[in-house]
Amino acid sequence: MRICEITGKTAQVGNNVSHSNRKTKRRFNPNLKTKRFWLEEESRWITLKVSTSGMKTINKKGLACALNEAVAAKKIY
Repeated sequence: MRICEITGKTAQVGNNVSHSNRKTKRRFNPNLKTKRFWLEEESRWITLKVSTSGMKTINKKGLACALNEAVAAKKIY
């Protein structure tokens, strides 16, 4: 599935609009990248499928904090 493991972003649905203004359905997929991150607390690499905005979140808050918030958000649902 195309879901960011940090932010939870998924594909959105919209329309292709032609020059004659005809509309056909399309999907806007998140910009996902598979990336390895060094988890300092466990001294190991982890591989995450994250969006580029998820990478910015990890850079800003740190990997451990971002993972904790992602786990807490998933427990609510």
